[in-house]
Amino acid sequence: MIYLADTNVLLRFLHRTDPRHSIVWSAVHTLKADNQLRAASQNFIECWNVSTRPVIRNGFGITPQEADTLLQIAERMFPPLPDSAAVYREWRRLVVQYGVSGVQVHDAHLVATMLAHNITHILTFNTSDFARYAPEGIVAVDPASVC
Repeated sequence: MIYLADTNVLLRFLHRTDPRHSIVWSAVHTLKADNQLRAASQNFIECWNVSTRPVIRNGFGITPQEADTLLQIAERMFPPLPDSAAVYREWRRLVVQYGVSGVQVHDAHLVATMLAHNITHILTFNTSDFARYAPEGIVAVDPASVC
């Protein structure tokens, strides 16, 4: 089975000082034994944003060079799924069908990526954000439940 890793999982996997790093590390290594872990380009973009944003603005405050090194690690562990016109079509359908607005459009984009690539499971700390997509066959898995 393939799992999409949400940005909150990637960030905690990459930043060892995060309090949830050990939970994610354990979940990733448990799942990696029998499953594939992937990410969307959006996840990497969001990781770069948070990683390079100043600490006083709720980021990790690292340099672009350090972020590049971390993303190289993430891309090896969670190979990126390609974007496509099919992803956009799914996203457009989802935001209309589920009345998605504001920041939640990003989660809809991840679900669209999953649907376009026939992925049903997402590893995320924000399981409730994906509950509305259960009729689409989306299953949100909290990393703490894997350990």
